[in-house]
Amino acid sequence: MSTTRTALIIGASRGLGLGLVQRLHEDGWNIIATVRDPQKAEALRAVPGVRIETLEMNDTAQLDALRQRLQGEVLDLLFINAGVMGPLPQDLETVGTAALGELFMTNAVAPIRVARRLAGQVREGTGVLAFMSSILGSVTIPDGGEICLYKASKAALNSMINSFVVELQRPDLCVLAMHPGWVKTEMGGENAEIDVLTSTRGMLDQVKAQSGNAGLRFINYKGEALVW
Repeated sequence: MSTTRTALIIGASRGLGLGLVQRLHEDGWNIIATVRDPQKAEALRAVPGVRIETLEMNDTAQLDALRQRLQGEVLDLLFINAGVMGPLPQDLETVGTAALGELFMTNAVAPIRVARRLAGQVREGTGVLAFMSSILGSVTIPDGGEICLYKASKAALNSMINSFVVELQRPDLCVLAMHPGWVKTEMGGENAEIDVLTSTRGMLDQVKAQSGNAGLRFINYKGEALVW
């Protein structure tokens, strides 16, 4: 008889995070999901059996409190999804220090703070630690000029993931920086190439395929390797 797997999704009130929760539920996982504002989690609450935790990822006191509440939980998947687009338009001449700081804190620094606190609870041998990255984070791709600050924040995230993996010293752990595709979400827009179902189904397939495959990889929702 198989043991039910447990997943923690950071940032699950809408979009890709919510979609991941829905796919995990369909696949029979035990799910813990975080939201910044429980008042805006109606769609998440509609998924049966999900344990909802409140978390503002940029608040270290809230991160520490979440770690305390999750003590003893063994995670088969920790997926750190939360992120923001940042100020629009992304004009280097007019962007303010506060907006820029929030963008890089949310997209690059806070995900590593989450991972530092919870990676020790990811199951030895078969657990997966996944970060929601973007192909725009690849410094080899000359694209995304109109959202250059967002692109830079995802490149910073990829760099921070690399540093974290060295710091972590968990050679057994599978760590994924994942590009979800260009998805029809509030951030991706209606002109995007794929829907949330396609993206999240693919990402869950990759999580399951990569389980037990130790090391760090930058891949898309189809499992294709991407250039850092």
